[in-house]
Amino acid sequence: MNGTRPQGARSFALLGATVLMAGSCVLASAAEADDGGGPLGVTVVASGVAAAGRVGVLVDADEVGKPAGEHFCTASVVRSEGRDLILTAAHCLGGVDGSGVVFVPGYRDGKAPYGVWKVKRSFLPGGWAQEQSEDSDIAFAALAPNAAGEEIEDVVGANVFAPGTTTGASPVTVTGYPDTSEQAITCTNRPSVHSRTQQRIECPRFSAGTSGSPWVNGHHEVVGVLGGHEQGGDTDDVSYSVVLGTEAAELYRKAGG
Repeated sequence: MNGTRPQGARSFALLGATVLMAGSCVLASAAEADDGGGPLGVTVVASGVAAAGRVGVLVDADEVGKPAGEHFCTASVVRSEGRDLILTAAHCLGGVDGSGVVFVPGYRDGKAPYGVWKVKRSFLPGGWAQEQSEDSDIAFAALAPNAAGEEIEDVVGANVFAPGTTTGASPVTVTGYPDTSEQAITCTNRPSVHSRTQQRIECPRFSAGTSGSPWVNGHHEVVGVLGGHEQGGDTDDVSYSVVLGTEAAELYRKAGG
């Protein structure tokens, strides 16, 4: 798969980088949403903390330095023993071994404020590797250190990966990059139960490219990752995540969490 976005993954109506929507769908810079303190269910352009380096884009390595707009999924840094781990959706990495994919934290307008980080190894759950089960649509990737020998977590920090959290226990903030936009978008709302293995959240305009976006609560814990049902959903306005349970916890330990 070479890290390219699989055909059909959130491939419905894409968000234009300069399109403005009316009412609650308006995309506007709003720092108050960075910590989840903004109005619920409203999507805004991320600024400040939300756009900082814990969230970024996945890009094919041979596309780095080319015109902007080549990113295909979102990923985020999570705390780990090696201080080198990112989290995304399994369908973003497919069966790749990590070679040829890079992570650009804090990406904005074609710039890489925290550098470009090479994926050195990916970790996929058995349920995805064997049958691409939507209930296993989660993946981790270990990054190589930068030229200065620093690990990604030392440069941008990390959120805490928190499997076993009850769905809807608190509002979460979802931050991601539509693949036609050069800025991150963010939305805060309370997730709800979709099924025993899936959770859902109503946030407008999370289109193709936002797969892998972290769902972060007020304690800086990742309690979901955009993907799962219909590889994240078949409409821009409702997104899904697998329920982070035993399989996710075991994968995290395997990846060095």
